Amino acid sequence: MEDTTLSLTSDADQTVTKASKPADVTSDAILATTLQSLEDDKAENIVQIDLRGKSEMGDWMIICSGRSTRQVSAISEKLRDKLKTDLGVISKVEGKSAADWVLVDSGDVIVHVFRPEVREFYQLEKMWLEPGQAAAP
Repeated sequence: MEDTTLSLTSDADQTVTKASKPADVTSDAILATTLQSLEDDKAENIVQIDLRGKSEMGDWMIICSGRSTRQVSAISEKLRDKLKTDLGVISKVEGKSAADWVLVDSGDVIVHVFRPEVREFYQLEKMWLEPGQAAAP
């Protein structure tokens, strides 16, 4: 999925910037870097969901957990930094201030980092996994 920087202007004249990446970076490269970063930072119960052909919002969705708000925040911050330094991908991060559920949007790969209780409550995997696919415990 090709992704470029896009600015949208709302009625209140606020600009929202979408994630951007260099033209030569593939979604598979972003996925591999993302998974490695999550493993390095001890994210738990990592589930990757292939969105190709299911949604135009991205190619992959990753759902994982951190044990505390501090770890959730650190995982998301380090992932954003790693994508930028290693691949030149600018990611949009939402929810970092509360750190119960942080969304890291790199365009082709969307990462949800949850505290376990919040992940259990929302159960995003059930919405996106095919019937019969295993979700995180």
